[in-house]
Amino acid sequence: MRYAIPVTGGRLAAHFGHCEEFAMFDVDEQTGAITGRVLVPSPGHQPGFLPGWLAEQGVSAIIAGGMGPRAVGLFEENHVEVILGAPEGEPEDIVLAYLSGALATGANVCDHEHGDHAC
Repeated sequence: MRYAIPVTGGRLAAHFGHCEEFAMFDVDEQTGAITGRVLVPSPGHQPGFLPGWLAEQGVSAIIAGGMGPRAVGLFEENHVEVILGAPEGEPEDIVLAYLSGALATGANVCDHEHGDHAC
């Protein structure tokens, strides 16, 4: 499996659509070990583009602080699992915490119902 984490300044970006890059981790599902890591520059925020682009990169799950409901739906249409509410931190630590079942997730930090379209 390949996990993607939106990154800005080397840490999980609160708003996935405006991140600087994506940290992508290849994981051996049998052992739960990270077998590869690559940083890919974000192609930029274009409404509806990132879910399909990340799926083309082989991503099977995205771990993010938050995203709008339209993006969640587009990821699901592209067969990419969405894990929301992740705390800010080092991308590798977040993936390892998720794999071990120790990732504490909170609420989706993006709330488009109140007019915040930054996600």
